[in-house]
Amino acid sequence: MSDLIASLEGTPAGHHAALALALMAAFLHALFGALQKGRHDPWISRAAIDASYGLIAAPFALFVVPWPELHMWPIFATVVVIHIAYKFAQAMTYARGAYTVVYPVVRGTAPLFAVIGAGLLFGEHFTAGQWAGVGVLLAGIYGLALYNLRHVTTGRETMVPALALAVLTGGFVALYTTYDAYGIRATADPFTFLAWFFFLDGWFMPLFTLRRWRHVPGSELLPLLKRGVLGAFVAYFSFGAIMLATRLDRVGEAAVLRETSTVFAALIGWLVLGEKVGSRRTALMALIAAGAVIVEFAGNR
Repeated sequence: MSDLIASLEGTPAGHHAALALALMAAFLHALFGALQKGRHDPWISRAAIDASYGLIAAPFALFVVPWPELHMWPIFATVVVIHIAYKFAQAMTYARGAYTVVYPVVRGTAPLFAVIGAGLLFGEHFTAGQWAGVGVLLAGIYGLALYNLRHVTTGRETMVPALALAVLTGGFVALYTTYDAYGIRATADPFTFLAWFFFLDGWFMPLFTLRRWRHVPGSELLPLLKRGVLGAFVAYFSFGAIMLATRLDRVGEAAVLRETSTVFAALIGWLVLGEKVGSRRTALMALIAAGAVIVEFAGNR
């Protein structure tokens, strides 16, 4: 598999594969966010997911993939610190704001910063048409957040700090997307980066939330652990897909395409949670999708 990834890097076939991987990551990231925001404390939900993917990744990191090169250890240390900061910001955001409001703000902030970061770190440059596509996508995402905000009936007293934290979280999403793309390109085998990332990243949140677990009712433990295992597999495919996409093709484009996750989040709310969509939300979701299409087809090939 590693040889296949290497053979596709920088090729038209690699571009198409990156497109498919970014869209898969978008859908799975929306599902991942819904899992963390469920009925459980978001800190505990995140800890259950992290512990699950850390334990599952351990044998692959230790015994299956090649061990990281020496220069990778400082990169892994930085990656883990960035992701810890992101998780803190995300958990505080979800604890204070309605998911349908704060999630679009997080996802809308991230691609703008990621495109700028990819330009600084990798020398990528968007065309005028692609920037127009980013504008269309952001208009749809923030429009969706504003629409949802108008219809929120609970938790409005904490919405201002929640929105500020959502912007901060989006900044961390952009930061980890860009820096992790640097990390997965810095090692010969991309699966070494992925396996060791999940192994190293899986331990902090369970240890940090150890005291909170004492307050979890016994009847909730099994459902919470099941959610953690499901979230772990969703995280593997979501994060793995976007990281492979950034290795195969341009980081900025992959970051923008992933933000169609907002559309998938709305569809999950409609199909699974029974939320009403309506004509305005449908139009805003169409705007998000149109922005992603513009970015994809306005690039220089």
